[in-house]
Amino acid sequence: MRSPQAQAARNGETPSPHHHHPHRFPTPPFHSTVSVQKLRRFNSLIFFFRLASFSFSLASSVFMLTNSRGSNSPRWYDFDAFRFVFAANAIVAVYSLFEMVASVWEISRGATLFPEILQVWFDFGHDQVFAYLLLSADSAGTALAKALKRIDTCTASNGFCVQADIAIALGFAGFLFLGFSSLLSGFRVVCFIINGSRFHL
Repeated sequence: MRSPQAQAARNGETPSPHHHHPHRFPTPPFHSTVSVQKLRRFNSLIFFFRLASFSFSLASSVFMLTNSRGSNSPRWYDFDAFRFVFAANAIVAVYSLFEMVASVWEISRGATLFPEILQVWFDFGHDQVFAYLLLSADSAGTALAKALKRIDTCTASNGFCVQADIAIALGFAGFLFLGFSSLLSGFRVVCFIINGSRFHL
């Protein structure tokens, strides 16, 4: 078996002192068209849940904020539970708006707004905290609304109680969609722990 240098010398060529190999670069991960479409649908689903959570929470806070019907009617800020309902829904509306921006960024750019490990834990952690916050607020508002119906408050100011009920119901709807978002963000955390990526490809 002749070496490459000896073979080159026999053919009249100047042997090269070093045997050159073509440079090899790491191959970027391959994503099929089907996988890209699945990721886009998954991100679009997250965006839809964020939008629904934002819409219902914002509507709930607006209904509660405007629940005043004259000097003789009770006002929502006279009740701790109703103030809690307003504050929790307003906070969730702002948070959902931020997450909508992050979802649009990820759909359009194909990358997370924050570093990936920070983004998946940020989404999951805040979804959990704000979902429990919203559930606690709306539960407290429901208990107060039932108590008001047993006394003369709702008899004298039925419109006030009806609008408070609507605000609380909208808050529960916001909690529902925030819970769906929490399930998807939890799925992303599990995928990141197992595969090192927020998606299971």
